[in-house]
Amino acid sequence: MDILRFLGNILWHFPFLGFVNAFVVYLCGLLLTLTVVASPIGLGLMEYGKFLFVPYSRAMVRRSDLPPPQNRLWQAYATVIRILYLPLGLLLSLIALFQALGLILSVVGIPVGLVVLKSLGTYFNPVGKRCVPQVVADEISRRRARDEIKRHLD
Repeated sequence: MDILRFLGNILWHFPFLGFVNAFVVYLCGLLLTLTVVASPIGLGLMEYGKFLFVPYSRAMVRRSDLPPPQNRLWQAYATVIRILYLPLGLLLSLIALFQALGLILSVVGIPVGLVVLKSLGTYFNPVGKRCVPQVVADEISRRRARDEIKRHLD
């Protein structure tokens, strides 16, 4: 399975220039972080840039799913920034959706289109997201499913 992820990452970078996309997103995140005002968006975009460097080996998860809990003041500020980012996030998500559909229709670009579709939520709202290894995201999903089952059985 690791060899397939490795091959997927190679396919993402070389024929489809995924490293360019990753670099641009990371650089935009860095610039937004330097403005201080938009740092919640910038930090999220930097995490998304890290995801785009190896999209088949990593996943984006909510920061609230990982320990330790965030500072409440930072969470409140991030919520305000998230609301202000909403129109831009919607526009970026629509652009990414059309990009993914174009890639999928090309048949050869189906694996790359799936990466773009997988990350639509991060385009829409990068605030409070973290890039983690795929096994960590799988474990978070497994624990969430176990808690949901337990909630229904009680």
